[in-house]
Amino acid sequence: MLAYLADVTLFDGRVRRPRRGVLIEGDRIAWVGAHTRAPRHAREARELARGVVVTPGLIDAHVHLCFDGTADFAAEAREMESVAAATVKAVRNAAITLRHGVTTVRDLGGRGDAAIWVARAVESGRLPGPRILAAGRALTVTGGHGHNVGLGREVDGPDEVRRAVREEIRAGATAIKLMATGGVLTPGITADFAAFTPEELRAAVEEAHAWGRTVAAHAIGPTGILRAVEAGVDSIEHGSMLTSEGARRMAERGTYHVPTLSALVGMVDHADEIPAYAAEKATALVDRAREAFRRSIRAGVRIVCGTDAGTPFNPHGSAPLEVVRMVEWGLPPIAALRAATSVAAELLRLPDVGVIGPGAAADLCAYEADPLEDVRAILAPVVVLKGGEPVGSLP
Repeated sequence: MLAYLADVTLFDGRVRRPRRGVLIEGDRIAWVGAHTRAPRHAREARELARGVVVTPGLIDAHVHLCFDGTADFAAEAREMESVAAATVKAVRNAAITLRHGVTTVRDLGGRGDAAIWVARAVESGRLPGPRILAAGRALTVTGGHGHNVGLGREVDGPDEVRRAVREEIRAGATAIKLMATGGVLTPGITADFAAFTPEELRAAVEEAHAWGRTVAAHAIGPTGILRAVEAGVDSIEHGSMLTSEGARRMAERGTYHVPTLSALVGMVDHADEIPAYAAEKATALVDRAREAFRRSIRAGVRIVCGTDAGTPFNPHGSAPLEVVRMVEWGLPPIAALRAATSVAAELLRLPDVGVIGPGAAADLCAYEADPLEDVRAILAPVVVLKGGEPVGSLP
């Protein structure tokens, strides 16, 4: 398909450029430039939009496609009796995600290999959905965070951890997830509990990197964060109790921060509807998470959009709302948009995604208003393209 976006204001993933044209051939961007200098064959293209604001398709670097965002995460997991049941949920949630303008996600833990198979089906064109990088099962210590909901694989010791990384990659994992601390949604373990030893973390990172996979560390408490950073993980997920020292080390080492504000906000705003243990931990963390996020900004840590979608009251497709929340918590709008486009693509090692330029994937969102002037405009895309193809409207 030959398609054209005419006379648009363009946020190309890094900067804003007015009066631009974007020519699409097939699933790639063929040309970007001043609208008045568009190539002659742009006249033959189907005009998809005119005079709107265009951004790259959004990236959500932390989701759980097998879960729906119901009030009781553990109860939902218990009712999910098989990998087949998890796959059905993941198929539905992938389609919902795409309709909200989120064209790439990283799934950081689900039931068995469900997300891996959905990722393959989307890539082959058999299912609608965003591009999916799937971690398969997250790795956790015996009794650690996530062991009770079927998304955590319990491993102990450097050799077991290394073998588990290899086995998840053999199963098709395109990312690796480590539970470096306790978490809000696991009863009987504090959120700041430091789980894996430094030796275990290093073994996981060395093995994953040897296979060309990035490593995400769920890390809430300060000790677990520092251990994960020193081990060389690519991103800290949550980082709710990040200290000044931790932020400094992340900035020095180039470790990305995926703060997942929507996860905490969803639980705190519905504290009377979720299990009491989760409400207590989430409420105790939210102010510290706000401080940690601002500490990360001040230190110059590279921030990436991730929602933790699938956790209580945190539905899929909420990356646009995460961008809004990041701005509300102190990130400048242009930095928030970069966090959901070009910076997220850098973390995920996807050089042709999250940007708009010749040769890049034709994953695009168009808006009537400018999200750089009113960030809430990002909640209402009027056109979404994935691989150059228009996506169906929101339900």
